[in-house]
Amino acid sequence: MKYQLLTKEQFEELHVEFASFLASQQIDKKQWEEIKEKNPEAAGEEMEIFSDLIWERVLENVSYLEHYSEKSLNLFKCNDENIERIVVKVEKEKFNFLEEDDFNWFMDHTNDASVTFLRGKKVYSSAKNTEIFDLIRKGSIISKGELFEAVLKILENR
Repeated sequence: MKYQLLTKEQFEELHVEFASFLASQQIDKKQWEEIKEKNPEAAGEEMEIFSDLIWERVLENVSYLEHYSEKSLNLFKCNDENIERIVVKVEKEKFNFLEEDDFNWFMDHTNDASVTFLRGKKVYSSAKNTEIFDLIRKGSIISKGELFEAVLKILENR
């Protein structure tokens, strides 16, 4: 398995797509129930293949990721050949990016001495989707990129 098995909830949400996937392999509902009962290993393999297909489809469309922690914010832009990263750190007592008031304070005080920005770019060391999945597994969330682009503008206007 390349990524990870979808959760029960994800399979339930994607039941129509999973049924189509099984139908593409000429497996109907009755046959699927029989496979699950008599050959759970084969059923597991089908679920793994479907999970990887779904993850591939999702990862292909990821352009931005965000990772929040108390003292830092990691913003990623996933290009075809490389990944750009902006790290924002706030060295301020009792500051927490996870708190809405503190996050809003940061957005209003990007020039404060306690705020530092780091920016970098790296070529993918393995397949693009594998690296993106690894960042998601480590807690990054897929975003539309508004925050990355806003922080980038702040950096460009400094």
